[in-house]
Formats: sequence, structure tokens, C-alpha cells
Amino acid sequence: MDKYVCIVCGYVYDPAHGDPANGVQPGTPFEQIPDDWVCPDCGASKDQFEKQ
Repeated sequence: MDKYVCIVCGYVYDPAHGDPANGVQPGTPFEQIPDDWVCPDCGASKDQFEKQ
């Protein structure tokens, strides 16, 4: 699974880890994260992420 990086702050979403603190379980591909999810570090929207 591909990792995605926030172009605003550099946070890397790694599907292997997910974002459990914000309701995204480990193993969740970036494409399956809800559209209203935001970067846990800076609050940028999902469309501010690029494939790493």
C-alpha cells in the first residue's frame, strides 16, 4: 500500500499504521479514508496529500 505525505506539514500517512486516534484503523488504504478526515498534525484536508 502506498504512503501519502501532507504537502502542508510533511506528515506521512502510512496505511500499515493508520490513524487510530482519528478513527482510521491500521491496514486502511488512503483511498478508503473518509473524505472529511484531516491531517492529524496540521488539519489540512485529504486533498492536500500526495502519493509518496
